[in-house]
Amino acid sequence: MVRKSIGERLAQLDAQRKTLQMRLSKRERAIDTRRKVLIGALVLHRLENDSNLQIFGGLADWLRAELPKFLTRDGDRDLFDDFLKPQPHEPPLGGLDSVSAAS
Repeated sequence: MVRKSIGERLAQLDAQRKTLQMRLSKRERAIDTRRKVLIGALVLHRLENDSNLQIFGGLADWLRAELPKFLTRDGDRDLFDDFLKPQPHEPPLGGLDSVSAAS
């Protein structure tokens, strides 16, 4: 059996290291995505089902003020159209900025 040179063995180990690093990165991205999905699901569930949102310290108001700044793609904004529209009992988004500026 022909023995591999040190250079060949190092190259093989480097390739294995890169493969393992890619697997680790993929796993970390999957965990990050899952965490974001779960937190988003919780927030959406609370916004849709809790009649007293004051217990969240104005979470709905904060989201309505911050989401338009955070969402940069039109397709992403479209996903939140129904939520970002002013509610009948709430001031329009412009009113939220003046409220947050006064705080």
